[in-house]
Amino acid sequence: MTASNKKRIGVLTSGGDAPGMNAAIRAVVRAGIYYGYDVFGIENGYSGLLAGDISPMTLRSVSEIINRGGTILKTSRSPEFNTPEGVNRGAEMARLFKLDGLVVIGGDGSFRGARDLAKKGIPVSCIPGTIDNDISCTDYTIGYDTALNTVKDAIDRIKDTAYSHERCSIIEVMGRGAGYIALNCAIAGGAEACVLPEKPLDIDEDVIKPIIDGRNRGKDHFIIVAAEGVGKTDEIAAEIKAKVGITPTVSILGYIQRGGSPTVRDRVTGSLMGVKAVELLHSGNINQVVASHSGQIIGLPIDEALAMTKTISEYEILASTILSL
Repeated sequence: MTASNKKRIGVLTSGGDAPGMNAAIRAVVRAGIYYGYDVFGIENGYSGLLAGDISPMTLRSVSEIINRGGTILKTSRSPEFNTPEGVNRGAEMARLFKLDGLVVIGGDGSFRGARDLAKKGIPVSCIPGTIDNDISCTDYTIGYDTALNTVKDAIDRIKDTAYSHERCSIIEVMGRGAGYIALNCAIAGGAEACVLPEKPLDIDEDVIKPIIDGRNRGKDHFIIVAAEGVGKTDEIAAEIKAKVGITPTVSILGYIQRGGSPTVRDRVTGSLMGVKAVELLHSGNINQVVASHSGQIIGLPIDEALAMTKTISEYEILASTILSL
């Protein structure tokens, strides 16, 4: 290809940031250049697309970023893009910059935006990036492993002080509609109880009883992990104080779960997914979501991907209960 007829692809990150997004951006740029494309970075997600905040990226642009958390392209949520007028404007902007394809890194909401662009004739390729691991079409999302390790480290530290002071600690972790972080970190952190959006909360059975049973066995410190989506952290604390006679401490981990240098798994998965996203566009398999299935990186049609569902299995919940004894 000569400079005058090179095809162009754009890349953006949308929604919440996740460690490993930079690895995916780096891979998209390098794979794009490898396959003969000019690659353009779009700043601030769909808001940047609407504003035309689009500029060329080179191999140098993505040097020394694979170890960095967050996203060098920055991200946002764009209410304007959620309107028909916003989608039309986004498609027009993509055509103005002569983009032959767009790689979108984000979650289900970002993918729905990409699907809207696809319906306007803009070829898209989507990469799952969210710490919640709640994208149904894929076994794994970029950022999840790093978040798990961040929470695990926090639980270990809080557990040290809970032991030292004979204390009960409630740790609230991210997960509005999905309890993957809460469940797996409760198991890894040896928590006495885990509160999940996927399981209706019975405070007496799920929280009070495990504490009392543990105390009757001579235990004097307790860890409760709760997903933020349950929304009852204060209520749980009040019930523990009233029924057990312990005043719990509450630690809301918040946005520290999104930050930090990505783990090896997130760097490698982000890299492989980034290459796959470009390969799908290059081969003409447009409007696909990159997914991890049984250790393989594959592409799925975006409508099919968005129609899928997944949830925590009853076995995993049972296993967590058994291991908390």
